[in-house]
Amino acid sequence: MSRTLVLTIIGDDRPGLVGALAAAISERDGNWLESSLAHLAGKFAGVVRIDVPEEEADGLLAALASMPELRVVVEASDLPPQAAGARRFALSLVGHDRIGIVSELSAVLARHSINVEKLTTRTASAPMSAETLFHADAELQAGAGFDSAVLQSDLERISADLMVDITLVDS
Repeated sequence: MSRTLVLTIIGDDRPGLVGALAAAISERDGNWLESSLAHLAGKFAGVVRIDVPEEEADGLLAALASMPELRVVVEASDLPPQAAGARRFALSLVGHDRIGIVSELSAVLARHSINVEKLTTRTASAPMSAETLFHADAELQAGAGFDSAVLQSDLERISADLMVDITLVDS
């Protein structure tokens, strides 16, 4: 029997942090399943999902707690069953950076009971100017009875308000 754990990790960035984390996991027969890791403002930050044998879990937790260079928060996970008839969408957004873009976008998604499964954001300089552009890419999941036309209409409304381009693709 194994346990699925989700690790949230943060620490001062330096070479070797991923190796140290991976070694601690593999020394306890843990299986690194998926992750999202990044360098953010001088910090190493990430989320990792692992499976570890039940009898090794306490040892792994102790090993993670003893890593002074990383702060690790561990949550046990029971994988929920996939919703029957669920629909998946990909969303892409680009526009001039300003406060409130993610807040307004997420409010629309919440009103439509859309689950944000993955969200990646970044800023970059516009190719022909020094203005900062905000980019967001999201993987979304909606229930079986979901009306994508109504969501598209709401996204077009906030797109005009925020002065961003939003693309929604049924995947």
